[in-house]
Order: sequence, then structure tokens, then C-alpha cells
Amino acid sequence: METFEAVFTPDNVRYILLGYGTTIKYAAISIILSIIIGTVMGLIRNYDKFILKRLTGLYIEVFRNTPNLLWVFVCFIAAPFDTIFARCCCAYVLFTSAMMAEIVRGGLNSIPKGQFEAAASQGFNFIGTLWYIIIPQCFRRIIPTMMSQVITVIKDTSFLAQVAVGELLYNTKDLMSKMYVYTGHATTFTEMCLLFGFAMLLYFVTCFTLSCIMRYYQRRLNRGQGVSQ
Repeated sequence: METFEAVFTPDNVRYILLGYGTTIKYAAISIILSIIIGTVMGLIRNYDKFILKRLTGLYIEVFRNTPNLLWVFVCFIAAPFDTIFARCCCAYVLFTSAMMAEIVRGGLNSIPKGQFEAAASQGFNFIGTLWYIIIPQCFRRIIPTMMSQVITVIKDTSFLAQVAVGELLYNTKDLMSKMYVYTGHATTFTEMCLLFGFAMLLYFVTCFTLSCIMRYYQRRLNRGQGVSQ
């Protein structure tokens, strides 16, 4: 009990939660931008017939076949932004957009081609067909896969600890290195387990909650479409 109280003082908990807030901020911005950019790239790769399709395909293959951590280092050093936040978000947006583009493209390919003919017979043009018919169906089908990528982004924010950004893992490790200030001795195995366990709990609760919300949302969508579970 004394060990627990020494580890989880109000200041320590506040410091860890500050890192958790930074993790959520990086993940949220990166995910939102990646979904938007990835959707556009997925549409281009699936329906464009010219140079943009080839360029988008090259972009996706480059980022799909290189590690996310590499781009964190590259963007942290070389991205043309003034703030660390913008440079690190750039790394996640660049990488995750490629993943989202392939997820969206897979969803688009699962839509029967006859949908375009049916929409044209009702007076829809190509853009209208995509916006009102194809994309809504696509997103209903890719929600589980997209959510897996969202959860991956949240967990991969731990890479930012490698460039000394104060996210959840970095703050936890930093606190661990300073535990002697609070306890008067080097960090013990029990203290390490408590600190890493708390960080793990925050990651788990966040990711598991998102999974439950999206499964519930998908069930509601499927019931609305008359799809049995």
C-alpha cells in the first residue's frame, strides 16, 4: 500500500494523464485527417484512369512497405513545419492515409458495379452516385477494418517517445526515471509494474471502448439495412 501511494501521488497521476491527453490529441488529429485524405486517395486509385491513379498507387506502396517509426523520425527532422506537434502529426497522417486509402479501395471494390447503372437510370451523375450511394455503402462495410487501423494509430503514438514527445509512454518512462525523488531509492520492479500497468490500462480502456462503440454502431447500421447478425 505504501508503494502504491508513493507511486500514484496526485502530481504523478496528473503527469501521466497529461501524457495521455497528448496521446489522444495526436491520435485524433491524425485519424481525422487520414480518413479524409485516405478516402480521396482510395477514390482516385479506384476510379481514375490517368496519372493520378499511378501516383496514388506509388504513394500507397511506399508507405505501406516502410515502418511508421521511420516516418516519425523523418518528419520530426525534415517536415517543413514550425511546431513539433505539426511535424509529428504529419508523420502519422502520411503513413495512416496510405492504410486508409487501401481500406477504402477495398470497400469500394465490394460494391456491385450495377449500382452505377441503377443510379444513372435515376438521373444521378458520377459524383452524385459516389456521394449519395457508393461511399455510404462503402463506409458501412469497412467500419470494422477502419476501426482496427484507428486503434493501431492510438497505440503507435507510443513511437513519439523516441523523439521525446511527452505522450503517455514517454511520461510514464520519464516518471519512472525520477522515482527516487519520491521514494528515496531506485525504481523497484513493483513500481515499474504499477507505472507500466497504469499506462497499459489507459491504452486498453481507450481502444476497447472505441471497439465496443463501433461494434454497437455497426449493428445499428446493419439492422437499419435489414442485415442479420
